[in-house]
Amino acid sequence: MIQGMEWVIVLVVVAILLLWGPDKIPKIARAIGQARREYEKASRDVQEEFRSVISETPAPATSQPSSDIITIAKSLGIETEGKTRDQIADEIAARLKAKK
Repeated sequence: MIQGMEWVIVLVVVAILLLWGPDKIPKIARAIGQARREYEKASRDVQEEFRSVISETPAPATSQPSSDIITIAKSLGIETEGKTRDQIADEIAARLKAKK
């Protein structure tokens, strides 16, 4: 027994057959399939382009100081918390000049 939603599907199929006829349906299906293939190809192309742009983009320079510079700064008694690598390097240079 056909119930609820199945009737809607049957009525849609019958309406399509009456509107376009059985000879037009394969052409419509072919056109829908071609449009889908073109959409998927364009989607793949966009994804490949995006991946190539991402892979060519250099990684951002980090402002985090390396562990070597932190060790040197701490041995000289310089506070490193919240400072960039350049700021720590400037303080190390100033401290070394002051010791001469």
